[in-house]
Amino acid sequence: MRCVAVRHVAFEDLGVWEAEIAAHGYEVAYLDAGVDDLAPLVDADLAVMLGGPIGVGDVEAYPILATEMLLLRERVDAGRPTVGVCLGAQLIAAAMGGSVAPGVPEIGWGRVDLAEAAERTPLARLEGAPILHWHGDAITPPPGATVLASTPATPCQAFTVGSALALQFHAEADGERIEQWLIGHSVELAARGVDAAGLRARTAEVADEAAAAGVLLIRDWLRALQS
Repeated sequence: MRCVAVRHVAFEDLGVWEAEIAAHGYEVAYLDAGVDDLAPLVDADLAVMLGGPIGVGDVEAYPILATEMLLLRERVDAGRPTVGVCLGAQLIAAAMGGSVAPGVPEIGWGRVDLAEAAERTPLARLEGAPILHWHGDAITPPPGATVLASTPATPCQAFTVGSALALQFHAEADGERIEQWLIGHSVELAARGVDAAGLRARTAEVADEAAAAGVLLIRDWLRALQS
């Protein structure tokens, strides 16, 4: 089996999920947006659309986003298992008939409020767990979607639609590699007034708990696929 993960920046990869995905029998292959042919995304046994600093509203500047949405729509319409993280979640939403607009920025470690519909899903693993938030956009979910999580600032933090699971937050993030995020997003952190030292310190406090919750989430989701 093959898992295709689409990256937009090198450090936003599968993180703590990668070993778990491999343990379930998937050979992981990365495709880099704007460099590689993304067509293999459609037919892969599993696909993960990862995050990045651009957004759905940037299609004119970054036309690869339109290609990604077309491929995601084809994949989800075919019922193939798909996960979207942050930008990936936004692309799934837009591809399936939802929308994305500027929202309240959230950067740092927080929690999510789980909807009742999430209680018997893999999202239940996130109950009370620290989660890395790093976004400035808000999702209006597509028709037929089930919203699974929210925060006071962002009503749709996670949803399912068809064969896709979409997460606005970064349950895959490896806190041991937070320095790459701090460096790679240094301009955004400065623009939003986020203290890198404080975020670094908070990461050291919660990284292990967050990684455990993130791994259990994807483990349960993969087990459900294979049951």
